[in-house]
Amino acid sequence: MIRKTLTAAALAIATLAAPMAMAGGTISFEVNPTNADEANAIRFGLALYQIANGADPAHVYQNGNGNGAGIGQSGGGNTGVIHQEGNGHHGTLAQNGCDSYGIFQFGNGANANVAQGNGCQTGLLFQFGLD
Repeated sequence: MIRKTLTAAALAIATLAAPMAMAGGTISFEVNPTNADEANAIRFGLALYQIANGADPAHVYQNGNGNGAGIGQSGGGNTGVIHQEGNGHHGTLAQNGCDSYGIFQFGNGANANVAQGNGCQTGLLFQFGLD
């Protein structure tokens, strides 16, 4: 099981370079799993992050000035993380039922608004604000 999880994590990391986009002074890339093993690897990683940071199912960490973040959750079993390092970031995450997602913002001035519907969606968004 651990070998499958590590393989899924390696595959997820290998896909990071593919969906890179640059717009509005921000470089963003999103990781969306393509199979259950990759989704489980992301869920596991977010669970470890949350255990290390107090085990809150909706965790916001901010290190900088002028950052704004909010996580709205309905239904059960959601895991939401917004991690901001730098200044002037904005991030929102809306989840509705067994979703797992992490937004990680670095630099200055990154902006993300993620909405997950029903269906146990999973993913990660990494942003580097260039402002």
